Amino acid sequence: MGSIVTQEMKGNELIQAQTHIWKYAFSYVSPMSLKCVIELGIPDIIHNHGKPITLCHLADALSIPPTKRDSLNRLMRFMIHSGFFSTKRHDENQEEEGYVLTPPSRLLLKDNANTSSSIVLAMVDPFFVTPFHFLTDWFQGSGNTPCEAAHGRSVWDVLEQNHEFGKTFNDAMANDSHLLMNVIVNEGEGVFKNLNSLVDVGGGTGATTQAIVEVYPHLKCMVLELPRVVSSLSGTNNIDFISGDMFKSIPHADAVLMKFILHDWSDGDCVKILKRCKEAIPSREEGGKVIIIDAVIGEDDTKQEHDSITETQLLLDMMMMALVGGKERSEKEWEKLFLEAGFCDYKITPVSGFRSLIEVYP
Repeated sequence: MGSIVTQEMKGNELIQAQTHIWKYAFSYVSPMSLKCVIELGIPDIIHNHGKPITLCHLADALSIPPTKRDSLNRLMRFMIHSGFFSTKRHDENQEEEGYVLTPPSRLLLKDNANTSSSIVLAMVDPFFVTPFHFLTDWFQGSGNTPCEAAHGRSVWDVLEQNHEFGKTFNDAMANDSHLLMNVIVNEGEGVFKNLNSLVDVGGGTGATTQAIVEVYPHLKCMVLELPRVVSSLSGTNNIDFISGDMFKSIPHADAVLMKFILHDWSDGDCVKILKRCKEAIPSREEGGKVIIIDAVIGEDDTKQEHDSITETQLLLDMMMMALVGGKERSEKEWEKLFLEAGFCDYKITPVSGFRSLIEVYP
């Protein structure tokens, strides 16, 4: 059987097929190499150098012994190929090219308010990686998620019990909120412009609402979160932290905001949450709406199979399946949820990378 199949593929086609397999077999090397770059502080060293930094100077700054400088060169070669660094000469008098930052590595600088380094460190943590070793057993057996099969407890239990890991995760979400909301608030279509009040459901430590009130200081915001998240947080003139459960009730406001919340939950749970949202807002004529920031997977994957946005969405969908039993959704799947929850209309606006802004109207 196997020999017949391989006979049907000849020459270059056979080699390309094998290369594709090898690429994915080794794909875990990419995030682990990026983790190493972040932990070594290479982006900050290049940035602080003020000009293209040569391999020799980079090795000296890292205190890398001479026996490992070739290995450092190979790490940097891989990260250049991956788009995280580039090389150039400072001027015509510089004989050797030096390393410089690219837009992705600028987002890894520690003093950058929009840093994504915490997201990388959180997502490659063994806690998040290990469940994928249980994926096969989970498909063939029982249990809520591969995460629970691997660790015997849910992600939410770990975040509550392990304060250090919980802080790393919350920092990652806060940094993501800072970057994303700056884009939405400053470059969006005024989605918050006509609102007087807003409740951010699952809003963590308030990074999202803080970005909003900086542009709309008249807006009264509430952050609804679990007690473990907000018990030690103090509000401001614009932001109040409220302890509660979104499955039971949501404070009344002109609009409800949910950033990266619904993808954590099953369709049934999402309908329950959306019904609580509908109870919390006024009619559409009075300005009521639900604002969702989440991925919307394209319907025609054949045209975008090599597109990095679609691939990121599909990778995240697998993460949701393995970790929390949630999912990323297509427009048709979103629409089904909205109708089941009693909403009448919606509007989707792609705003940043792999996510979209969805306005849902009662």
